[in-house]
Amino acid sequence: MNMVMIGRRGHWQYVFESINDVPQVRITAVSSGCEDSAEVMETRCIEYGFEPKVYTDWREMLERENPRLVCIDGPFHLHAEMCVEALKRNIHVFCEKPIAITLEQLDAVEQALAAGSARIYSMVALRYEPAFQTAIDFIRKGGIGKVKIISARKSYKLGKRPEFFKRRSTYGGTIPWVGSHAIDWIMSIADSKVKRVWAVQSHNDNFDHGELEISASCLLEMTNGIHAQASIDYLRPAASPTHGDDRVRIAGTRGVIDVDRGRIQLIDKDGEREIAPTPGRRIFSDIVLDIENIRESLVDSRQTIELTRACLCAQLAADENRLVDIP
Repeated sequence: MNMVMIGRRGHWQYVFESINDVPQVRITAVSSGCEDSAEVMETRCIEYGFEPKVYTDWREMLERENPRLVCIDGPFHLHAEMCVEALKRNIHVFCEKPIAITLEQLDAVEQALAAGSARIYSMVALRYEPAFQTAIDFIRKGGIGKVKIISARKSYKLGKRPEFFKRRSTYGGTIPWVGSHAIDWIMSIADSKVKRVWAVQSHNDNFDHGELEISASCLLEMTNGIHAQASIDYLRPAASPTHGDDRVRIAGTRGVIDVDRGRIQLIDKDGEREIAPTPGRRIFSDIVLDIENIRESLVDSRQTIELTRACLCAQLAADENRLVDIP
């Protein structure tokens, strides 16, 4: 399976976390997709035994290399354009989230997807973390009865972000970038898409980061009736032991589960106890096996589109201070 890579602005290294598990994959070329240097990408590929060509023009790379799969992690505002170009060529896409930063861009991606046979997968690797996946499996087996409410928290350290984070036109917004993980957990746990959403956000006190929203909150109603809330921020102190603070609370008719920084706590009729996370799949190797029809991956094209639309509608709700129905 020949693969090419565009850009390294987000989580492109997910590829290398499990590429050794799918030896059929061969990285043939890389391109930064912008003015960034591709030297780091080339070096990393060489470390894993590949000898990629380096292109300055990512379109030329797609045309000449004719890969089966492309990893897209270039400038956020170009994700949709890159996805459309790949999908038109029936190239499968593994793309940094969000795959689009406007609803119009997302419509173009969805149309390109529907017109061909290629698949698109968003880089929602945090749903693959052992604690989250173990909790999701437990819940889907009826471990806490019927799920009624979900509360998710996604907090990051801010640090000093690159200039493109300071403008909505190049960043896309904190709800689609940071909040996508929290909303993805909610959608995965609920096993449902979002019906409607209300949200608030603020760029006040963002430590001179321009238009970047430093905090946001979303209230979601799922199509199956579950209610959910997502708390999103860049307020994690620099001295914290980890970059992110990931937590979800799920309350059902027969119990409550808390996933808190890699641990799973359950309380039900038998009292309180801890559930040991079970190591499971990794996102890149999982999508490769899905493309080859060996097994279904934990994320698919439909979920990728639905998650992106939910995030963009949540941001619209915050921008316009209104409840937004999601088609």
